[in-house]
Amino acid sequence: MRLTLPNLLSVLRIGLVPLFIIAVLDARPGTALVLMLVAGVTDALDGLAARYLHQQSLLGSYLDPIADKLLLASAYVVLAIPGIHAGVTIPVWVTVLVLSRDVIILGLALVLSLTFGRQRFPPSWISKLNTTAQIVAVILVLISGLWPLLAGVATWSLMAVAVLTILSGLQYAQRMARITGGGGASPEAEPASLEPGAGPGSPKG
Repeated sequence: MRLTLPNLLSVLRIGLVPLFIIAVLDARPGTALVLMLVAGVTDALDGLAARYLHQQSLLGSYLDPIADKLLLASAYVVLAIPGIHAGVTIPVWVTVLVLSRDVIILGLALVLSLTFGRQRFPPSWISKLNTTAQIVAVILVLISGLWPLLAGVATWSLMAVAVLTILSGLQYAQRMARITGGGGASPEAEPASLEPGAGPGSPKG
């Protein structure tokens, strides 16, 4: 299968994960910050490239969310280790909340796919907002290690992530109940909004 530009950007983002972890563990917040910013840029670019170059693909619909989840899960785990860096430490309960939501959503998507034969699970707007908030929070946490004056802002951003995580989780639970209660209506009749990613028609690569 030919790798398109959007897919290559997703692969690049996956490759940044171990480099990011090493940078944090080696107490190099500046390097970790640059890597996270680069990852954020590639995340935005792969969607734009897929849309404007008409390079949407089934592979890309999986690569993009996998890259996002690997990067964010790694960041929330490693930055929750006490004393790992000079900035704000992500509370363990926030990390558990973020990871638990992703595991539950993945499980629900699998259940829908196996039970009703659903192939497309496009993320909802609140899920996209939640992912953006998670990335911004990690960036602010890293910046707080360089500029302690922003520690308060980083802490509040983590609280926002917690709220959005809960809200998006509740929304997915509601949609799951609606879909299962409807006896497994077709995706066109009742669009599912469960991750890990959008289907082949997604603007993501």
